[in-house]
Amino acid sequence: MDIFDKFRDLSKARLVVEAREAIKAGIYPFFLPLEETEGTEVKINGRKLIMLGSNNYLGLTTHPKVKEAAIEAVKKYGTSSTGSRFMNGTLKIHRELEDKLAEFLHREACIVFSTGYQANVGTISSLIGRNDIAITDKEDHASIIDGVRMSYGSMLRFKHNDMADLRRVLESAPKDAGKLLIIDGVYSMAGDIAPLPEIMKITKEFGMRVMVDDAHSIGVLGENGRGTSNYFHMDKETDIIMGTFSKSFASLGGFIAGDEDVIFYVKHTARSFIFSASMSPANTGAAIAALEVIKSEPERIEHLWKIADRMRNGLKQLGFDVGTSNTPIIPVYIRDRMKTVLMWKELFDNGVYCNPVLPPAVPPTESLLRTSYIATHTEEQIDRALEIFEKAGKKLGVI
Repeated sequence: MDIFDKFRDLSKARLVVEAREAIKAGIYPFFLPLEETEGTEVKINGRKLIMLGSNNYLGLTTHPKVKEAAIEAVKKYGTSSTGSRFMNGTLKIHRELEDKLAEFLHREACIVFSTGYQANVGTISSLIGRNDIAITDKEDHASIIDGVRMSYGSMLRFKHNDMADLRRVLESAPKDAGKLLIIDGVYSMAGDIAPLPEIMKITKEFGMRVMVDDAHSIGVLGENGRGTSNYFHMDKETDIIMGTFSKSFASLGGFIAGDEDVIFYVKHTARSFIFSASMSPANTGAAIAALEVIKSEPERIEHLWKIADRMRNGLKQLGFDVGTSNTPIIPVYIRDRMKTVLMWKELFDNGVYCNPVLPPAVPPTESLLRTSYIATHTEEQIDRALEIFEKAGKKLGVI
């Protein structure tokens, strides 16, 4: 058998066939090139659209201080480190970013990776050993699941944010096994927050460690955006915090923060850290500057929540199903796969960009449009977006 048959033989390649048919029909929603972007608006095929699909929560990708810091880092260090952190790839600004993040998050130490995906995969696969167990929420990010799969341990999963099911899973696990609970602080599709106080109460009973993926929480939740643990006044309760720079930090990369001995171990065992080139100077400089803006301009977070709450309430009043969202990530559940694509196209044609999420990324009955909001969105843009949602929803019979 030719290994390429799985996608060249169209009788075996349903995904490929459907994607090519969608392209021909003009309803393919993926890989659309942005010609221009200033954050809240983008240009695609010469048309301007309101951006409701970005993780640029604080609008810092165009902040003058962040852009200047990236430029200055390139002037000083060049465009790349050309090596891993283990060898020639550690720059002074990498250490500076790690120290500032550790202080910001009230942790002993921090380590930065080249991407958030690598941070999760490397850390989890290095901590979960042959006889260890990872306990994961069924809606955890794919990088968490992949990290467990790359480890020598096993995985047990519990129903999303279901504390009774978490207890059931823990009671079924071997008592003498090392256990690490890994959850998202804010879930990237449903836009809901993990009930950390209830989770910590249960995990303490079972004497296990806890890791929180704060990719969508840092810069959004807590004092000055310090994340889920801070939001619940539990800064010292969780053992490991993971975050990314590709969202609120307007850059690219990821980090792990925790006790010094944990970070030291991960630094010497995480394969995605050891065998990958370090963060580029531009990304590192931008992340440092973004952190300073996050600390000095808390009004950005306040406005982000104001905008998100207004949009969520507006969508509900129009009759849309937004699930359990209580953050600036607001899903609009269509629940029918084809109707979701058609709704996306109707919004797109009328000037709104958002992200369709289809099976297998979600269960068959949970197809949705993922919308997310930016601190620099204006009231006028939100008014216009709600008008477009109403028009599209009525036309397609969604509302």
